[in-house]
Amino acid sequence: MTMMTASAIEDFLDEVFPQRSGTIEAVSEMRATMSLAVEDEHLRPGASVSGPTLMGLADVCLYVAILAQIGPEPMAVTSDLHCRFLRRPRSDRDLIANARILKLGRRLAVGEVLLFSSGEDEPVAVVTATYVLPDNDD
Repeated sequence: MTMMTASAIEDFLDEVFPQRSGTIEAVSEMRATMSLAVEDEHLRPGASVSGPTLMGLADVCLYVAILAQIGPEPMAVTSDLHCRFLRRPRSDRDLIANARILKLGRRLAVGEVLLFSSGEDEPVAVVTATYVLPDNDD
């Protein structure tokens, strides 16, 4: 059961992380989907979507999936992130990120994010990441 809706997460992130990129499309049990409208600022030379853009969207999308499960927690932080670039993302299409939490423990959350160019079936990148969750046993 999710503890926060997409709308509640957007409101929370507006307060604590306003510089994030992307739009939350959906949250569900152990999952989240986000999109990002690709603009010139997201491109690297050669009109390809930059790696930092892909990794940033993936990182926020996994954070959103975690927030949906644990509630509003500004101090859940990324401790590890690994990105495999699989193919060139289309610069003329939105990016779509689909996050899935693989393990949600008391102190760590581990997940995977598949990134796609909108309308494409094959992922452009896969990201695995670990978040450290704060100890709230006060």
